[in-house]
Amino acid sequence: METCAALNIPVLVLDRPNPNSHYIDGPILELEHKSFVGMHPVPVTHGMTIGEYAQMINGEKWLKEGVECDLNVIPMTAYERYKPYDLPVKPSPNLPNSQEVNLYPSLCLFEGTTVSVGRGTPLPFQHYGAPYLKSDYYFIPKSGEGAKYPKHEGQKCFGIDLSKHKKLEQIDLSFLMNAYEQAEDKSTFFNTFFDKLAGRNSLRLSIIEGKSEEEIRKAWSDELESFKRMRSTYLIYE
Repeated sequence: METCAALNIPVLVLDRPNPNSHYIDGPILELEHKSFVGMHPVPVTHGMTIGEYAQMINGEKWLKEGVECDLNVIPMTAYERYKPYDLPVKPSPNLPNSQEVNLYPSLCLFEGTTVSVGRGTPLPFQHYGAPYLKSDYYFIPKSGEGAKYPKHEGQKCFGIDLSKHKKLEQIDLSFLMNAYEQAEDKSTFFNTFFDKLAGRNSLRLSIIEGKSEEEIRKAWSDELESFKRMRSTYLIYE
């Protein structure tokens, strides 16, 4: 969008469903933690289609130097935001089905920790584990499609199987918080990537301080309500 604005080239977005559009949740990104995995001040799950999101980027002047591009969104027909949607083509080797797509916003936070999300197994993002967790369930990551040199490769990772877990209606922080509690070395549990994934450092610090999930959610509730009001301006679908 920035490049097209600079070159006076129109941007055409053929809109598509967001399989996680049924909820809005998570901390809102602070620009000091801006990166390729999070560029704008939105929550982890924003509940918008890519066309709606493009309109927000333009309307809030989030492009470099506040430029706007000539944007034209072609809307979908008969799209229902809260109706379940299965992606016909997997967006990643590690996200081949709707269960993994649904769990992804919650489990992706583990990418910034010493816990494996099952890359290098038949169930990526449907289970998590680490050699130090306590469980009868385990998996062993191996190199393969979309998972060269996966975390804890060749080691038994004890953890939780979520392949039959109920559909999430919000980010489940209990996975992350329970794993942190069992970590042998809490000082190395989080890596520098975690704050980029969360969009700020407060989630990491709150878990370290031992705050409850209710306290953590309360800290971002007002910001989420403000975001929802801003978001309403850019929605295309009911």
